[in-house]
Amino acid sequence: MANHRRPEVHDADLRGLKYFKILDPLLDRLHKEATQRDKAKNRKLFFDQYASLVLLYFFNPIIAGMRSIGQASALDKVQKLLGCKRSSAGSLSEASRVFDAQALHALVAELANQAIPIAVGKEAEALRGLTAVDGSLLPALPKMVWALWVDDQHRAAKMHVHFDVLKGVPVEATVTNGKGSETEQLRATLQSSRLYVIDRGYADYQLFQDIIDAGSGFIGRLKSNAVSTVIEERPLSAEAVAAGVRSDRVVQLGGPKSGAALRQPLRIVEVHTTDEHGDAIVLLLATNRLDLDAELVALGYRYRWAIELFFRWFKCILGCKHLLSTSQNGVTIQVYLGLIASLLISLWTGKKPTKRTWEMLQFYFGGWATAEELQAHIDQLQDHAAAAI
Repeated sequence: MANHRRPEVHDADLRGLKYFKILDPLLDRLHKEATQRDKAKNRKLFFDQYASLVLLYFFNPIIAGMRSIGQASALDKVQKLLGCKRSSAGSLSEASRVFDAQALHALVAELANQAIPIAVGKEAEALRGLTAVDGSLLPALPKMVWALWVDDQHRAAKMHVHFDVLKGVPVEATVTNGKGSETEQLRATLQSSRLYVIDRGYADYQLFQDIIDAGSGFIGRLKSNAVSTVIEERPLSAEAVAAGVRSDRVVQLGGPKSGAALRQPLRIVEVHTTDEHGDAIVLLLATNRLDLDAELVALGYRYRWAIELFFRWFKCILGCKHLLSTSQNGVTIQVYLGLIASLLISLWTGKKPTKRTWEMLQFYFGGWATAEELQAHIDQLQDHAAAAI
């Protein structure tokens, strides 16, 4: 059999390290992240250095996994930039377990706050704060006992992500085992001034009330057997009819027991449309936003697909289906750093990440494209965005 050895990593293979300078103020605070155990052992690898090494893995095609990360840490260029020494496989493995993943959580939020909207206009203004929420599975190894899912041989982690649709960036995430409750994770991470768009898996009336109590709105798909009492039948505009809206009603949602959690009437907008296969479907969309035009309720729900596209990017293009760690903390670190990598691309380019932009970044970091060619690609993206406005 042929010996398919991964290529060694050399100093000349690593370019574009200056792009990580944007993270310096954020990563500096991680330098002091250490447990008492780390201090006793006089730790040589700090959290900011470990995080930078993993980000280097995301952006450079030469670095293929933890062994490559360890090899890169021995290079003079990397050591000068990160201020680290060579890290063994054992040190990297230990780092994924002892550094607190939650320390990265605030970095995701801060970078997301720096992103500017990529969608503008009257519709975007009406749907301000539109945030798609969903969960997605990350395949895990059978030995990852914590990653409960189907059975001992079918394990998975689940990332629960909030995606700001109008900015095109992730703004919140948690990681659980594969059976982790999506409604409970959303309930625990609610923010104010959001317009959450959620699918049928989140059709929990208490969750609806919790979103309202948090000072946010929602557009959520109901199950077809949802019970409601009509309070008001609202007239439909020509724009609403053209968008597939068939009815717009103010209702008391739920029966005597199921609706007890709701303290105010809601609105149900019925939309006739097609699914991704072209088959006709009927959407029952509940919302507390009585001010939105019915066609904008339908549009807001359609934008929910933005998070599905992000999951495809995150797992299939960025490569987060390949887990670098077997611990829950290590997987959470990788997920947060993957989100940070995605946010960096959005901040560099002013656009959400795409396969073409990712390829150009890979060409640059791999030494096949010049800095001028990368900048020309970024400028072209920004010119197209300006023309669209």
